[in-house]
Amino acid sequence: MAEKVIDIVGLYMNPPYNTLVLCVDEKTQMQALQRTQPMLPLGLDYIGGVNHDYKRHGTTPWFAALNVASGEVLTQCRKRHRHHEFLAFLKHIDDSVPKDKEIHLIIDNYCTHKHAKVKQWFEQRPCYKVQFTPTYSSWLNQVERFFGIITQQAIRHSSVSSVKQLIASKTFKLYNTKASPFVWLAAAILAKFERLRKVVSRQS
Repeated sequence: MAEKVIDIVGLYMNPPYNTLVLCVDEKTQMQALQRTQPMLPLGLDYIGGVNHDYKRHGTTPWFAALNVASGEVLTQCRKRHRHHEFLAFLKHIDDSVPKDKEIHLIIDNYCTHKHAKVKQWFEQRPCYKVQFTPTYSSWLNQVERFFGIITQQAIRHSSVSSVKQLIASKTFKLYNTKASPFVWLAAAILAKFERLRKVVSRQS
């Protein structure tokens, strides 16, 4: 378990020469919410507000791959999040990355990511190296920070009438126009992991 953390931190802090490190995951329940009242504008003594009453117009799984070096994100929405859709997103990644680099993917232990057909896909493409995050350590995957930022700053404040409208929004593209890499400190990451390890040990 500790070895996995050290390997991932090493990819963040000092990736091998001529490699591309991508943090990959999916947000399974991105909601299309339509507010029942208009957004409240900024005032002299209060921050712009959002009405808490809304109508639900469905959800969509949202796949994302974050480039650790640049902070830019490649995204794709699908109707479901089975291994079929994950394979389709891997193909989307493969069509978008440079062909002369070794690609390191950091993903979690979700069963979809370990499906036999997914393993076969990687076996047929030796330029891809997969690093799985340890159990209970999905926070170690940088793309989770992207999901958190977008949810807090955009999705929760949006109002759309359909999943199609949510997908068509410029939220994802706007993020990349100002994207920058996350700065992670190895000591802080390892310290957090050590605290987690002690908690898990007490529970087992």
